Amino acid sequence: MNLVEILKMSRETLLINRGRAFLTVLGVIIGVTAVILMVSIGEGARKYIRDEFSGLGSNILVVVPGRTAKEGGTHMGTSVVRKLSYDDALMIKRRSRSIEYSVPVLVGTSLIKHKNRNRNSYVVGVTENYFAARNLSIDSGRFINESEVDLRRHVVVMGRTVKREIFGDANPLGSLLTIGESKFRVVGLMAPKGVTLGFDIDDIVFVPVTAAMDIFDTDALFNITVKVRNESDIPNAKKDIRDTLIRKHAGEEDFTILSQDEMLNVMEKVFRIMTAVLAGIASVSLIVGGIGIMNIMLVSVKERTREIGLRKAVGAKRRDILLQFMAEAVVLSMAGGLTGIFLGSALSLLIPVFITFLPTKLSLWAVLVAFFFSAGVGIFFGVYPARRAASLDPINALRYE
Repeated sequence: MNLVEILKMSRETLLINRGRAFLTVLGVIIGVTAVILMVSIGEGARKYIRDEFSGLGSNILVVVPGRTAKEGGTHMGTSVVRKLSYDDALMIKRRSRSIEYSVPVLVGTSLIKHKNRNRNSYVVGVTENYFAARNLSIDSGRFINESEVDLRRHVVVMGRTVKREIFGDANPLGSLLTIGESKFRVVGLMAPKGVTLGFDIDDIVFVPVTAAMDIFDTDALFNITVKVRNESDIPNAKKDIRDTLIRKHAGEEDFTILSQDEMLNVMEKVFRIMTAVLAGIASVSLIVGGIGIMNIMLVSVKERTREIGLRKAVGAKRRDILLQFMAEAVVLSMAGGLTGIFLGSALSLLIPVFITFLPTKLSLWAVLVAFFFSAGVGIFFGVYPARRAASLDPINALRYE
């Protein structure tokens, strides 16, 4: 008996009990669909994080006050030995040829008022180079300029959300508003940026860092954002920053240099682990489906005992019986696998359409793994029933009632 005949016979046998066959493969369908969905969601999250980081500028280093346990981790507000200052940022730029921009950043929250409207928002003090370093663009008006930073001018560039809440549909350019206790003139309106890494960039106002020091009555920076000229210059830039600040801070390394790539790698590692765990949990359904296949194949062997005995009596070999039952198990698992791949792929593509905050990315490797795993389930769980059928004694099988 050749393979084509075996597959044809397996198909006909399974079609006789369509309902039972469908219920048998349902576990495989659910398992394959779940694996593809979980991997797609994990890959989509990783892609989202990469895109969000890229949208905030490339070749970025962030110097934060205090020393964390390990570079590349998240700064958790460790105790500060010495604050970072405006002069630190200027010196970093002067001492390194690898650095394009070194931007002092001061962050706080304040009440912003205009006439009878007010709103609490983030106030970010920066210099003129911050916008280029972070890929931020202006919709109307202009950015803060160098002279306004040097002269501590009270000018502000507004995000879209703040503009809508404070000015409504009116044009804010040239208007005066109050930040804290000081008057600021609006010189620019940011282009829409949206939520990045869970933070609404549109709900921010930007002022000269020197003016922010006046608002919050401090000269301690939140961080120093450094734009490196080229990716290959990052190691040299980190060394220059470390050497410069250690000398300026009396030999103390009381700061941490966070690489954007290192932070991205840490987050991607977390997502890879999460994806593997979710895919592993989803794979349990495949195992359950495989057990269902083995169970139904054992029932089939029981029901077809006389048929097996008759086929052996007329010359069927042990190998023919083994291959037939193995083929039936594989056909069941492959049918479930292909259906699961179709459903999983379709859902992965449809989810972002209806649930916009949940990104997905359909991966070829996930589809292939699910396909071959489902085939493997059929082979693994079909071996025992097939061997049991093949080992039946033809005389005893013919006597079976």
